[in-house]
Amino acid sequence: MLDRVLKAAPGVAVQAPAVRSGPRPDIIREVRWYPVREPVSGRRYTVVRLMTSSGLVGYGECVSTDRSEMRHAAEAVIEQDSSAYEVIRSRTESVVGARAGIGMALLDILGQRARAPVYQVLGGPTRNKVRALATVEGATEDELKRRAEEALKAGYRALSVPVPEAQARRSAQAFVFAVRKRLEEIRAATGPGVDFVLDGAGSLKPSEASSVAAALERFHLLWLDEPCAALNFSALRKICDETVTPVGCGRTLERAAEFQDLLREGLVDVLRPNLHRHTISSIRHMAALAETYYVAVAPFHHGGPIATAAAIHLAASLPNFFIQQIPLSADPKDRAMRAELTSGSIESPQNGFLPLLTGPGLGLRVDEEALKRYAAS
Repeated sequence: MLDRVLKAAPGVAVQAPAVRSGPRPDIIREVRWYPVREPVSGRRYTVVRLMTSSGLVGYGECVSTDRSEMRHAAEAVIEQDSSAYEVIRSRTESVVGARAGIGMALLDILGQRARAPVYQVLGGPTRNKVRALATVEGATEDELKRRAEEALKAGYRALSVPVPEAQARRSAQAFVFAVRKRLEEIRAATGPGVDFVLDGAGSLKPSEASSVAAALERFHLLWLDEPCAALNFSALRKICDETVTPVGCGRTLERAAEFQDLLREGLVDVLRPNLHRHTISSIRHMAALAETYYVAVAPFHHGGPIATAAAIHLAASLPNFFIQQIPLSADPKDRAMRAELTSGSIESPQNGFLPLLTGPGLGLRVDEEALKRYAAS
């Protein structure tokens, strides 16, 4: 039955049997999946829709997920109490690609049942606005500067900038010069009052990362992001021992024990759990652990607008939250698509900050017709 229903298009649905004996709480009756693709950037993610026996509908978002994971996640969720999000989290640990979206959708339903925003259900708010970090991307230096200027016009005051490509790494000295030149030119283009994160994407050699971190101390980066593999402790220790530039890590990690190892060894200043790999409740557990080590949390986000909404609620509930990364779509068509999915843009900061969403649950009205229009082929 599940295999037959999974072939439905454009959404992928799994529906529980309607007959049940005895009274039950508000249980999950249906799971529907909408793989979507942005028209120009090609960024892909999957929207999950849960419906309960009372008719409540909750939405979440996760990475592009194959049909096997969809089926296993649906089997773990169907017929479960929609308020038991921690129980369901443990049941979906093995479906890494789907668990984050399921968790968001469950909290969306729980907030609607409580008639309160998710951050209030989670014990917040700890703040009344959320600092936003724009991801700046481009193939050339001029394109990066143009994207940075666009980010400022869009309301951002903090930018994540990638390190130069491998061909710039002829020598450590040349690479450091290229990094410094890139940041100085973008700062000149954007003017004062803008903060920067340098994104290494785990691609740097230990010597490169250490040299860059030391050379940019006076630049006062918010942090050097993922300079090398997060579990390369010797490389991270070299950076931490030889420079005062903060280090951010964690966006590729899967297990809570790996985050704990980073914290215990004192190798991270900003913890970066991935919103598409971990549930909101899991990230809250990691943040509580990080707080005992005086480490801030800045979740990694490279997905769609529903995950942005979840990130805003998460940020509002964390005492040690620092800043939230938001994908900055370069093309107007992609920006329009993201706004269509959530019936209006929620990714428009004012002077560097996003307002909290005040509606019940995630506070969104998701346009399912838009989900179908932008279905991934």
